[in-house]
Amino acid sequence: WELKFPKLIGVKLTGKLNGWTAAKDVILKVAGILTVKGGTGAIVEYFGDGAINLSCTGKGTICNMGAEIGATTSTFGYDESMERYLRSTGRDEVADEANKIAAYLTGDDEVYADPENYFDQVIEIDLDTLEPYLNGPFTPDLATPVSQMKVEAEKNGWPLKVEWGLIGSCTNSSYEDLSRAASIANQAIEKGLVTKSAFGINPGSEQVRYTANRDGFLKTFEDLDATIFTNACGPCIGMWDRTGAEKAEKNTIVHSFNRNFAKRADGNPNTFAFVASPEMVAAIAISGNLGFNPLTDTLTNDKGEQVKLDPPTGDELPTKGFAVEDAGFQAPAADGSAVQVLVSPTSHRLQLLDPFTPWEGTDLKGLKLLIKAKGKCTTDHISMAGPWLKFRGHLDNISN
Repeated sequence: WELKFPKLIGVKLTGKLNGWTAAKDVILKVAGILTVKGGTGAIVEYFGDGAINLSCTGKGTICNMGAEIGATTSTFGYDESMERYLRSTGRDEVADEANKIAAYLTGDDEVYADPENYFDQVIEIDLDTLEPYLNGPFTPDLATPVSQMKVEAEKNGWPLKVEWGLIGSCTNSSYEDLSRAASIANQAIEKGLVTKSAFGINPGSEQVRYTANRDGFLKTFEDLDATIFTNACGPCIGMWDRTGAEKAEKNTIVHSFNRNFAKRADGNPNTFAFVASPEMVAAIAISGNLGFNPLTDTLTNDKGEQVKLDPPTGDELPTKGFAVEDAGFQAPAADGSAVQVLVSPTSHRLQLLDPFTPWEGTDLKGLKLLIKAKGKCTTDHISMAGPWLKFRGHLDNISN
């Protein structure tokens, strides 16, 4: 058999994030450049002084959304932000071992000095001038700078009234994400603002939830009438019992997830979903307006005064360290040979798979292609998000 050697796409980051711009905006801009298939068959490597300036969880957000550009994988070189994250999450021994071979965990200096000679494609992004983006609707590669969103929405007939702002998912639910979004929520409270949209938060894990609760972030969100959902994918994968929506009305939501295909979040083909950073989602939820630009626009508070939101602030990692009472981890048995996996044969949600008969080398040749999709075929076309995910452990039922 043959394995096709992947292309190499280099993304050179210079400068430093500032103001309202977040790591999420890097991948939203890259998605706009490469589109959802531009990274297919390619490894995307981020490098440069700007890459070093990003937090570890910010790098995680960018690499997480490599799937949205079709990339085989996305990488950053090992640096101090990764060491800080490893130590903060109780993995000193991993950090110690990584430090011993740090020179081999990043690209060579001559590559970064002359990237055009080593990469098949080089994209340069100046973080000093990068502005926040909103990507969508219906595809994560339709990238619009926040400064142009009002004009684009009016031109394309996208509903400007925002019904929901949602923060969470595997893409943007870290401690840093919640801290920066909470800083915006706290400003709104102090400046007498009330959210014009419904607001929901999905913490990334029980450890993140517990630590964020200890540090007051969740109370800040709740004081702004936000709903704290479970530590799960939630609305990102359609596990959302959205109240007050009949799955027919044309409406807009803004979220910090990674994907925004039609019907994905709430089953409504007329929900226009836009992807943004957590802090931008918080600002837009407070304003209730898709065209709101927190860099330039003001809002009217409960006293009738015009107030402006300041840029978000937050901590890369909790200054008091992470904490949790029950992380949900159950260590495997020291000897697993006697462990039995028992599933009821009448279960609708779980099904044990019978092993395939070993291939004898002749009966699977010349098979016909069953389906060939033309156009944009997303993961949601292959296995749709939504309430039927309760059957994800039962192959027959989810197939039906």
